[in-house]
Amino acid sequence: MRQEIRLSDCKDIHRDAIISLYESNHWSSARKPKQLVSAIHHSHSVVTAWLSDELICLANAISDGHLVVYYPHVLVDPQYHRQGIGRQMMSRLMERYRGFHQHAVLADKETIGFYERCGFARSVCPSMWIYAGEDH
Repeated sequence: MRQEIRLSDCKDIHRDAIISLYESNHWSSARKPKQLVSAIHHSHSVVTAWLSDELICLANAISDGHLVVYYPHVLVDPQYHRQGIGRQMMSRLMERYRGFHQHAVLADKETIGFYERCGFARSVCPSMWIYAGEDH
């Protein structure tokens, strides 16, 4: 019998579940657990997907609440990639911010297609950043 995936909007996610998901995706932010957990808990919105008590997807948004929203993290446990879970999470977040003037994301080469399927287009404005990680 196939287990049902349960979606949640609760930000109260246990530290170990967050760190484990980030480590499974080889994100360098997992090596800054205190900051990472705080960032997730203080995001404007967080949506998660659970299989039983296992966190298998997390997506978050940072926003001014009125005009602009940025989606910094969409992580799916690698064993559940390409099953539509990440896209479902993005749809759920984007619906919350429908009508906002600007939706923004930074996409790695490997994720451009995913974000295009979510409705994003390449910006005419070049991206710039100061980044303290090494995984991009």
